[in-house]
Amino acid sequence: MKIHREGRWIVLITIVLLLAILVLTALFLPYQVTYLASALSLIVLILVLRFFRVPVRRPFLDDLTITAPADGKVVVIEKVEEKEFHIGPCMQVSIFMSVHDVHINYYPVSGKISYQRDHPGSYLLARHPKSSELNERSSVGIETPHGRLLMRQVAGYVARRICCYAKEGSQAIQGSEMGFIKFGSRLDLFLPLDTNIMVLPGQRVTGGVTPMATFK
Repeated sequence: MKIHREGRWIVLITIVLLLAILVLTALFLPYQVTYLASALSLIVLILVLRFFRVPVRRPFLDDLTITAPADGKVVVIEKVEEKEFHIGPCMQVSIFMSVHDVHINYYPVSGKISYQRDHPGSYLLARHPKSSELNERSSVGIETPHGRLLMRQVAGYVARRICCYAKEGSQAIQGSEMGFIKFGSRLDLFLPLDTNIMVLPGQRVTGGVTPMATFK
């Protein structure tokens, strides 16, 4: 299993701490406690490794298709007014990532990155309707020949570390890594109003693979 670069130090620290706990329990506590600590340590290590795993997948590539930027569940599909990237009236599609999902974020389209901003903020639950506006977040605006869109990484109550690799002036490549959010979080897409949405609320999507919408 390949571990994402954002998690290598966390995995190493987790292993060291768990080994220290096992040594101390073996030296000073009954063997029954050592067995229990060993089982719990194994579970914790598996969960941490799963969280930072890098899946092997073949991205869906198509100029007119907007693919899922993250693994998770679609929690919002609604018409909104987007003012940050000046899209205006548009469609918002939001994906909630639980702690069990892969937390790599992918570019949903290919195009020019013409906008990138990091915003400090609160740490409301990622499912909160105001989390997209009030929480710590990172916004990336992409221009394509078919339209422009904004993607926004949103920190949650647990996820307090956003990693955004996008740079203004560089090229976004559909299906490649845009960033990473550590632990439960949310990702919002703001799409042109005439976009054909292909997903439904409650549907699970796979980052870089699931077609979410098409440009008209």
